[in-house]
Amino acid sequence: MHPAAKLQFARIADEFARWRAIPEAERPPAPAWWWGPAFEMRDAAELLPSALSRQLRLPDGASFAEGTRVLRRTLAGQTTPPWPYDFSRKVASTDSDVRDLPVQPSDDSAFPP
Repeated sequence: MHPAAKLQFARIADEFARWRAIPEAERPPAPAWWWGPAFEMRDAAELLPSALSRQLRLPDGASFAEGTRVLRRTLAGQTTPPWPYDFSRKVASTDSDVRDLPVQPSDDSAFPP
């Protein structure tokens, strides 16, 4: 397994542990950037380091594939991914005006005089 893939998975396992520590009522949806590693490593039989197993609440000797199943379960059923700046907190405001602005042309020539 490529060292960069392991490093990325370790980063996500750390995020997962911090995410799980948030009380469920205050926890935002799982971030969409977990999808890539959760699917890329779904067949990886290599054993997880013990620290990652603990972060994912898996027994020692669990594989990366088992770790990805934990991540995929958190993502299943989500219909809308959270915004990156919302991760690790639930947004109390329902005002999404800033987020839902339509795409604007990059120059004024798109607007007739």
